[in-house]
Amino acid sequence: MPNYTDTFRIAVRKFAPFEKAMQLFWDKYCQFSGCKLKLDMVVMDLHELHEATLTNKGLANGDFDVAHINTDWIYEGFVNNAFEVLNDKIEQNPPTNYPEGWSKSLLGLQNFDGQIVGLPFHDGPECLIYRKDLFEDQQEQKKYQAKYGRALKVPQTWDDFKSISEFFHRPAQNLYGSIFACYPDGHNTVFDFCLQLWTRGGTLLDENGAININTTAAAEGLSFYRKFVKDQNLVHPNSANFESVAAGLAFMNGEAAMMINWFGFAAMCEVDENSKVKGKVDIDLLPANIEEKSASLNVYWLYTIGKGSKNKAVAYDFLRFVTNQQNDKLLTQTGGIGCRISTWNDKEINQQIPFYHKLDALHEVANTLPQKENWAKIATVIDEMVLNAVNSTTKSEDLVQIAQQKINELEK
Repeated sequence: MPNYTDTFRIAVRKFAPFEKAMQLFWDKYCQFSGCKLKLDMVVMDLHELHEATLTNKGLANGDFDVAHINTDWIYEGFVNNAFEVLNDKIEQNPPTNYPEGWSKSLLGLQNFDGQIVGLPFHDGPECLIYRKDLFEDQQEQKKYQAKYGRALKVPQTWDDFKSISEFFHRPAQNLYGSIFACYPDGHNTVFDFCLQLWTRGGTLLDENGAININTTAAAEGLSFYRKFVKDQNLVHPNSANFESVAAGLAFMNGEAAMMINWFGFAAMCEVDENSKVKGKVDIDLLPANIEEKSASLNVYWLYTIGKGSKNKAVAYDFLRFVTNQQNDKLLTQTGGIGCRISTWNDKEINQQIPFYHKLDALHEVANTLPQKENWAKIATVIDEMVLNAVNSTTKSEDLVQIAQQKINELEK
């Protein structure tokens, strides 16, 4: 275990742009403040990060001074006293232009009856990411019109999404119709299921606020998804092993025409020096059933301070520094997604990432997941349900019913 007197430990979500940004920020901060602490950046994937910070009480015990925590876990951490409550610090010395500098949609989930336990780090709701160069190609447009009897345009319905995936599926050219992130980590398939549910007019909660997925919309969404991701004429063959980052990297490598993923991976295609699709990408709202509204999912990442940290004053000073306008913009230029309104509207950023200003429209249709202490366990049940759908022949109606029974047990 490092010597805490001379070390500052940050738990970081494993993703190259995050790692690069945090190192940059720390170096800049030490130069700016004269801080002499050494940075110990502990880089972890989602499961490890949740386990180290919350399950094993790393934030509560002071194993970490600062951690990246996503909004799926924030309630669990709050009720288990993992985080330093920031209100006094914010009142005495608020972050620049707080709270007006951020969209309201990025300030709610970390606020529990007025107790604030985090500041926005990285955002970017789920969206449709597509290769505009392929869609705009006149030869492709002619071929599509001839084959399907309709114009090639950004898919508005899931049926359109399927036809376009089939049309652009060209394994011999290492180009696949679409990519899904189906890795079983309690996140990716859960998000995919929710998006299928919402774009069919369904909801996760019943009128009493209880989770109820035993519905027609849920079964229909699950049926579409299982059939789609199993169809080797539609999806990237590695989809089963991809989590969102790996899916994003494959898309950036030019391996697919479309992808449903976080906005950040579209931005990465424009700023990463390894991108093979720079200047060829655009984003839009997700397809939806006819007569249903599109939907998105807003899960964002927060900077939190560990309840047990021995360096709380430095930690808060560092958080103020990294969330200022300049560093929020720098995060974006590194490949993350800044959270300030000033970054979304920044001229230079929109020249570099021409679709950046569309974040506002995504936030308008974005839903959030229920804030429940046991959400991680409920998500595991949904994850299992989706994987069973993909790997078995059990009817979708039966699978949603079985999952609902398990959720009812957890909720007792």
